[in-house]
Amino acid sequence: MTSILQPRECKLKRKNKKGYGFYLRIEKDTLGHLIRNVDKGSPAEKAGLKDGDRILRVNGAFVDNEEHAQVADLIRKSGNSVVLLVLDEASYENAEKEKLNLEELGKQPAQKPHEQLSSPVMNGVGTPAPRPRLCYLVKEGNSYGFSLKTTVGKKGVFVIELSPQGPAMKAGVQNNDRLIEINGTNVENDTHEEVVEKVKKSGNHLMFLLSDEETDQYYSTNQMVLKRDAASLKLLPLKPRVVELRKGNDGYGFYLRMEPNGSGHFIKDIDAGSPAAKADLKDGDILVAVNGESVEALDHDSVVQRIKKCGEKTTLLIVNKETDDMYKLAQISPCLYYHEVQDPPPANTAERLASPAEPLVNHKPKICKLVKGPSGFGFCLNESKDMPGQFFQEIQKGGPADKAGLEENDILVEVNGVNVQNEPYDKTATRVQDGGDKLTLLVCTKAAYEYFKSQNIPISASMADPLPDTNDPPAYTESPPAEQERNSPEPRERAGSSSSSLSTTSENKDDEDDNTEL
Repeated sequence: MTSILQPRECKLKRKNKKGYGFYLRIEKDTLGHLIRNVDKGSPAEKAGLKDGDRILRVNGAFVDNEEHAQVADLIRKSGNSVVLLVLDEASYENAEKEKLNLEELGKQPAQKPHEQLSSPVMNGVGTPAPRPRLCYLVKEGNSYGFSLKTTVGKKGVFVIELSPQGPAMKAGVQNNDRLIEINGTNVENDTHEEVVEKVKKSGNHLMFLLSDEETDQYYSTNQMVLKRDAASLKLLPLKPRVVELRKGNDGYGFYLRMEPNGSGHFIKDIDAGSPAAKADLKDGDILVAVNGESVEALDHDSVVQRIKKCGEKTTLLIVNKETDDMYKLAQISPCLYYHEVQDPPPANTAERLASPAEPLVNHKPKICKLVKGPSGFGFCLNESKDMPGQFFQEIQKGGPADKAGLEENDILVEVNGVNVQNEPYDKTATRVQDGGDKLTLLVCTKAAYEYFKSQNIPISASMADPLPDTNDPPAYTESPPAEQERNSPEPRERAGSSSSSLSTTSENKDDEDDNTEL
């Protein structure tokens, strides 16, 4: 039925990051992401956008069900060009009345990306789509064994002059690879000097997210964004272990312990000859997932109950400390390895990667410590009917919030140790403004927030990775009484839209429509 609809693909190009010349709106009692106020002579008008059009896809990603802020952010981050799939107002409204599946519109045929790239076919099966790569470099002596270069007219910083059998070459880095991320931080828009500085400050370990020319071409052709959660992990030298356990007469034969700082769920006190010992579990191993589901962000009792519910057998995903450190450096969960092993990507991954990103497996909240700069903290605190809580936007690049690790659309949980999830917006904004020159914030992603709520799991600072010690403590120094170490024998079973810049007066806009100039 959707074939009767005629969506239009509009390719917009702008110069020097000037506006595209239209407003993106969500209006009361009106469905869809609306195009409004198309400027005459603007890139939007030249591309064929009309007032009342609804955006279905942004650079191939279906966005009709996404929040206004996320769609606007996708367009902003697309650089100086963006491809929009739109449907005219009358067609969109008729499709909604008839409950047609709009997500089917604009999907690429299964073989099209490979045909566009002229990928070779072997034994009648298409070759796997290229993917970005994660490479883990360990310094030898004083060198990683590579150089960096930038080229006029080409975006990004490239790795060159690999030393034979040097750390970079051993890690799987290839000549002329383009750097996407360093230690989980995107560097595509960094200058040569900024990238060099990040490498120098990395110490003795580096995690690179890299793309070669073929991968760049593939992602560009299919209008996809290079992300670490789509990367190949096969070059990483340290692997998580998938351990299958069948319960014995005395249970599984190990204790599960959560340290006072909440840094992980540790395997302890393994009985000789037990199922745990036979499966080669080691003292100090860290439990990451149970039967393929992440437990990294769960509290101790929830993990114990999850193991007990498995019955007579269970499958655990385990990492040792060194492997855990490596994955933390990449800012990804070891669960991605489990899913890659259990469900390897198909020959053609275009459709999977072009769709909106699935919630990340790692749902840990994070602690951000900010020290006010000359222009404030460098963020806006917002509230919107489309978001589950108070969230952050307009993170100033290089500002205190950016440096502390705060990201767009992070949900605010605590301010200086005080939980603000049920506080009115005005009270929270005042709390932040009155907090002085230093703030300690507990935040998490929207996906994590919704996950915790769906599982009735209270969000607390103990779930987050502890920050390294610093000589610059936050303004709020009161700490709750130290928890006793939690040590459970259970797995053994022996017994049987508002916005505030925080440097100006906040203004409540609950009854207004979302409206973003682009």
